[in-house]
Amino acid sequence: MRLLLDLGNTRLKWVLRNGDDQLANGAVGWHEDVAGTLAAAWAGPAAPEAVFGASVVDASREALVATCVNHAFGHGPYWLRTPAEACGVRNAYAEPQRLGVDRFLAMVAARADGLAPCVLAGVGTALTLDALAADGRHLGGLIAPGPRLMQQSLLGATAQVRPAHAGTIVEAADNTADAVASGCWLAAAALIERFAARMAPALGGAPALRLGGGDAEALLPLLAVPAQLAHDSVLHGLAVWAAAQ
Repeated sequence: MRLLLDLGNTRLKWVLRNGDDQLANGAVGWHEDVAGTLAAAWAGPAAPEAVFGASVVDASREALVATCVNHAFGHGPYWLRTPAEACGVRNAYAEPQRLGVDRFLAMVAARADGLAPCVLAGVGTALTLDALAADGRHLGGLIAPGPRLMQQSLLGATAQVRPAHAGTIVEAADNTADAVASGCWLAAAALIERFAARMAPALGGAPALRLGGGDAEALLPLLAVPAQLAHDSVLHGLAVWAAAQ
């Protein structure tokens, strides 16, 4: 039995697995009572034989989660740091550890599911893009602010842009609230479409496009190209990696 942890920028997601069977799962936002929530959630299950974690957060939040794991199960987690190669995926970065482990594991999940060649988009606090060839080569990617962070950055850096309400996404806005929301969300959609189009020749044609992350479902209908949602791809990739150890 294994406990898998996905420490993202917004929240921690976890799943307890016994082989291919999912026994329990949950999530908690960093603004919530993390220690209390995890203690309650982990009071019932039997102790896992191993705990594996993938983290894109700071050391203090990793330490908080490690303490929670230790209190609940008597041993700490193993933190996966991005490797140069694993599970048939070869990292394009010259400094492999600089690639976010969430991006690497999303590619591991896609390859394990037989989806390569493909383009993977992670739509969350950051918007990440990666191209994965059929043979498992990572061809590189891009990072930009996610659509919500774009909006927050714009509002924080301007004096006159102060929408009175949340905007609606339209093609051409006649008010500031709609203009801000539409500009940021459609910019994210356009970047995804452009990356997929530019990477298509290297991927042997129109690649499959997979969207993951907290805002993937909201962005999906804005795309002018076919795409599918990838649910819990980091945890799925972590499960594939853990099973290979």
